[in-house]
Amino acid sequence: MTVLTVIMIGGVVTVVSLLVIRLNEAPASLTLPDRVTLPDGATATAFTVGSDWFGVVTEDDEILIYDQVTGTLRQTIVLE
Repeated sequence: MTVLTVIMIGGVVTVVSLLVIRLNEAPASLTLPDRVTLPDGATATAFTVGSDWFGVVTEDDEILIYDQVTGTLRQTIVLE
């Protein structure tokens, strides 16, 4: 019983320490595909792909929806 308790405490300490280490790391920089052309001054913070579109969220709280085939901007959604 004592050995099991020590192993459980060691496992909890390991999981908590790994979480603390991972959550304190700086976020990785976002690399976009070459065909994505953002407007001047826009910096991407997130990227997602749909069935025939892909979206880029910018630091200015805008969502830019692009056509996946042509790469042209379809729609701009401004978040308020």
